[in-house]
Amino acid sequence: MFEKAKRLFDLQAKAKKLQSALREMEFKGTELGGKVTVTVSGEQKIIAMEIDDSLISVTEKLSLIKFVTQATNAALKRAQQTAANKTKEVMGGLGIPGL
Repeated sequence: MFEKAKRLFDLQAKAKKLQSALREMEFKGTELGGKVTVTVSGEQKIIAMEIDDSLISVTEKLSLIKFVTQATNAALKRAQQTAANKTKEVMGGLGIPGL
């Protein structure tokens, strides 16, 4: 019983470390050869957005929105994949089948 409690405590400590590490990570998504870039944190919050001046015009507004959305989704996907992989590493220490 004590061993299980210790493993759970260790896992909890690893999870806190993981959460802290993810907080400091940044992920970028780009579109149009780097003309649209969105950076998100490991907590999946948008940190920055860059749009090349050549893309900014009233007639291109709908296309710009589309590419910003795609770049944002690409960055969020990278953040989610990293969080899932890191969580799997931590949870693997529990010896629970399927994790």
